[in-house]
Amino acid sequence: METSEALKIIKALADGINPFTGEVIPDDSPYQNPQMVRALFKAVSALESREKSEQRRRYLPKNAGNPWYDEEESKLISEFDSGLSISDIAKKHKRTKGSIRSRLEKLGKIKPIERK
Repeated sequence: METSEALKIIKALADGINPFTGEVIPDDSPYQNPQMVRALFKAVSALESREKSEQRRRYLPKNAGNPWYDEEESKLISEFDSGLSISDIAKKHKRTKGSIRSRLEKLGKIKPIERK
């Protein structure tokens, strides 16, 4: 089941609606218990966070978040030393520009950016 589908079902239950029929859930149903409703809204919040994370991940480059291996680091250093831009290196390695900068900092090739 996709997260978006689960979210739709849980939201309906939290709102007191049967997600399959669209009918209002009776007052004597366990789904109308205040503790249940709170739990369902907590589940909605968690699923919304997960959905945002999944959506963000879809737009990240293929290797974003993957570990770096020695061979890839060697290529990175070589490309940087030859004057290739960080943007071009990021595209070649299928990683974010921030990831390339971070790895170059770790390897001592560039100085860390001062952050306020």
